[in-house]
Amino acid sequence: MLKEIEKSRLRVSGTTDAKHKSQLGQFLTPETTARFMAGMFTSASHTECRLLDAGAGIGSLSCAFFERITPGDLAFKNISLIAYEIDPALHSELNRTLSRYAKSINLSYEIKSEDFIESSVNRIQFESEVGFTHAILNPPYKKISSSSRYRLMLKNVGIETVNLYSAFVALAVLLMAKGGQIVAIIPRSFCNGPYYKPFREILLSNSAIRKIHLFESRGTAFKDDGVLQENVIFHLEVCGVQGSVEVTTSTDDKFNDLVSRNYPFERIVPPNDQEKFIHIPSPEQRDEINSIAHCSLAEVGIAVSTGPVVDFRLKEYLRAMPGEGTAPLLYPAHFSSTHVEWPKDGIKKPNAMVLNSKTEKWFYPSGNYCVIRRFSSKEEKRRIVACVVNPSEFGSSQVIGFENHLNVFHEGRRGMSEQLAKGLSLYLNTTMVDEHFRQFSGHTQVNATDLKLMKYPSREKLTALGEVASDIGNSQEQIDLAVLKVLKQ
Repeated sequence: MLKEIEKSRLRVSGTTDAKHKSQLGQFLTPETTARFMAGMFTSASHTECRLLDAGAGIGSLSCAFFERITPGDLAFKNISLIAYEIDPALHSELNRTLSRYAKSINLSYEIKSEDFIESSVNRIQFESEVGFTHAILNPPYKKISSSSRYRLMLKNVGIETVNLYSAFVALAVLLMAKGGQIVAIIPRSFCNGPYYKPFREILLSNSAIRKIHLFESRGTAFKDDGVLQENVIFHLEVCGVQGSVEVTTSTDDKFNDLVSRNYPFERIVPPNDQEKFIHIPSPEQRDEINSIAHCSLAEVGIAVSTGPVVDFRLKEYLRAMPGEGTAPLLYPAHFSSTHVEWPKDGIKKPNAMVLNSKTEKWFYPSGNYCVIRRFSSKEEKRRIVACVVNPSEFGSSQVIGFENHLNVFHEGRRGMSEQLAKGLSLYLNTTMVDEHFRQFSGHTQVNATDLKLMKYPSREKLTALGEVASDIGNSQEQIDLAVLKVLKQ
């Protein structure tokens, strides 16, 4: 019956206004993805199945779950389903879908049109009934503002988060019975960054990660809706004892080239990581970085910070081109590949800022710095693109300004040796660093926090690398081979 449901999904999705989808964060799950998600559940000792489908849509996920019960793959005497769907336009289709399965399996179901967050918070606070044994989720994706009533409601049950999808999953975790299983498809953005740390802590302290699926191509999970978000599928066991984690990858949602590998949990969440970043290694990725990078930035003797110049706050001091009484101001637009072009004509950003008693604190002393743009484009092959800023490129200027969309490596807010800056830049521009970074970062933003938590070669190794930098070619292969050769010596 899933084939027929898929036809309904395509019809409903195609006739639903894009603005309406965006308002609800609503993207219906394709058949192949629904089948794969349902297949992640493992047999359990439960004879009674209490299934939660929050954001049920037209029922594709629940019905994929029921397909496993029909041939006896998952054996339950009774199944009860609570399906939350806030969009009344989908209720008739959802009811039609579920009623078909109620004829072939011992299924009772209830469609709730109420708000899942509000309903769940009330249930957690005031009810003591046994929780769900299973949950299958494709939650809505939409930011929650700090002034939203959702933020206050969620805080009442100990949840602090910034998006509907993480709120839905956190609530599902709290609603589950001991040993309950959750399978959810969600954006990968929660794996790193400070905003999702409280959500990661809820996830990791209340459940064990059993399986993770990673789509190698951005936007394949919901391509019919033009969604470019990078998604992952998680299988969790609530109150489970954490063991190794099965990580699978596929190019797209057809799953024809599925690759699987088990990793110790320490590879997924390093034990000393206070931020609880979740790393998702691809089975094809190499582990070279773990053998040559053992130092924190502090151990190397350098730091990384976000550029201090927030231009709209200093608008009156910005100048299109350098002139008397100004100092260089660098934006991402000044960085082309791995070199700086300044001043640069034809850009919409200023090239300089007035230097006086009111602005001097926003500048760095002239020196050698390694700089990374905070936002990489989707077209770039690498997320991290590093560049050396050399003081000789700015004439006699004694200071340099770095705009807020840049990450700056420095030594106590001063420049470093030219060799160290070059070596650090080369290291950061390698394929192995890019692959390592992608294990925990699913979006195009590169935060200073992410860079601080990475491991680096020793200061001596980075300096040695910088000393031979001029002899290394510009191709990615040449950079990768040369860096490994020096760092493994």
